[in-house]
Amino acid sequence: MTARKIFSYCLFPLTMWYAIVVAIRNLLFDMGLLQQTSPNITTIGVGNLACGGTGKTPHVEYLLRLLSDTHPTAMLSLGYKRKSSGYQEDDGEHSAEKLGDEAAMVAAKFPKVQVAVCKKRVLGIEQLMQHHPDLKLIVLDDVFQHRHLRPSLNILLTDYRHPFYKDHILPFGDLRESRRSHSRANIIIVTKTPEHLNPIERHNITAAIKAQTYQKVFFSYMEYGKLTSLFGNKTCQIERLDNVLCVTGIAHPEELHEYLKSKTNIATLQYNDHHNYREDDIAQIVQKFESLPEGNRAIITTEKDAARLRESPNADSLRNLPIYTIEMHVAFHNIGEHTFDQEIRSIVHENIIFQQRLRIYHQQ
Repeated sequence: MTARKIFSYCLFPLTMWYAIVVAIRNLLFDMGLLQQTSPNITTIGVGNLACGGTGKTPHVEYLLRLLSDTHPTAMLSLGYKRKSSGYQEDDGEHSAEKLGDEAAMVAAKFPKVQVAVCKKRVLGIEQLMQHHPDLKLIVLDDVFQHRHLRPSLNILLTDYRHPFYKDHILPFGDLRESRRSHSRANIIIVTKTPEHLNPIERHNITAAIKAQTYQKVFFSYMEYGKLTSLFGNKTCQIERLDNVLCVTGIAHPEELHEYLKSKTNIATLQYNDHHNYREDDIAQIVQKFESLPEGNRAIITTEKDAARLRESPNADSLRNLPIYTIEMHVAFHNIGEHTFDQEIRSIVHENIIFQQRLRIYHQQ
């Protein structure tokens, strides 16, 4: 038995109390005793039951890529581990200190999308609509437990390797609330699946989820793209590298490690999710890289880590090293003729028309 399992069993009484508190809170919302707000704009909430690691940000990016060219769109996030407070909008600097690493990354990649952060999501939406009255759509990152807000569409993510139906509530497990809470979702996405998923396994997972009749289940996987220099636009082909140091500050880097191992020899430095890189971390990265065998070698990190590495103390120590970020994109397994893209576009279109008619009605 692992040390974590032993520790989890010791904390089981706390799990019971936490579960009771969360259940009472959800019951109060379900009964209407705690207020929920449905904004006068189409909103898509992306969240999970577990504590991170399901791929929320790549799926938010997928939605922005799918929808922002046809609808004026914003993205609203908590801005985890940012050094600012209150409501903040991206000012073109894409600062991780101001926005948090994930929001800063999205702001840099989607210049047409208005990116904002706010702990109180209802207030954040009000501010966005006030500052940008032409908005038609807001994508909300990590909002499933923020029940004061009722999104137009609620998307729940669960990791293929760590599905919610095999997990338990904190601190015994990693779930923020009961497995039964999955019933609040309109769409459930099983993330980080193999690129080639056996139809029988897909059927078994769908059965284990126990989706309601109003819920649709989709399956996604990660595709990896080009390597781009952390400081500039230089690109590199991974097949030309003999040895790689993979530096990550994300929840579950195992899938990335497996991909890199299929291409080259790798060493790893793994930090906690949303890790803020200090001077000693940069020194450790440099030392670990210099210990790699001679030949074509490089450091590879994620786009999520890139902003924090650039803004870290002593970041200049990395400028003369071959350090690259790797593109990571979500792709979906299609089930017959029914695709995720079709489903989302249809729902968003219907909601935007409904919101327009509602505004006209209130103006009369």
